[in-house]
Amino acid sequence: MTTETIEPPRSAARARGGVNWEKWGWLYMRFSGVLLVVLIFGHLLVNLFLGQGVSAIDFAFVAGKLANPFWIVWDTLLLWLALIHGANGMRTLTNDYARGKLRIVLLVLLAGATVTLLALGTLVLTTFDPCIGSDQVDALIEVCR
Repeated sequence: MTTETIEPPRSAARARGGVNWEKWGWLYMRFSGVLLVVLIFGHLLVNLFLGQGVSAIDFAFVAGKLANPFWIVWDTLLLWLALIHGANGMRTLTNDYARGKLRIVLLVLLAGATVTLLALGTLVLTTFDPCIGSDQVDALIEVCR
């Protein structure tokens, strides 16, 4: 059995004069978690409890929500906070359980997946237009007027 020596807290980052990323990651998890609770319950309240409930959620409902800049900002904030919150948690687990080259590979894959999903999700939320090709679909005519 091998034993590892654990550095005393605050010694590494402060001694080098660098940024204490673990502290900022820890703080981010707390603040984003509180904000995510508000955003998620607001999302669930509007989508599931107000109006006609789950049965009303269809393409027209989503198109109507994404026509309002408030909901675009709300959903984009929800996407960014939740995805970065989850990625930060996975980074912590990777740092705890993986060593050597495997750890580096997993962290690079995690960063790549996070950046890709953030870019694609933000692109969808900010450029969504339900009226593209609406002449082919009769149901969209109501939404696009």
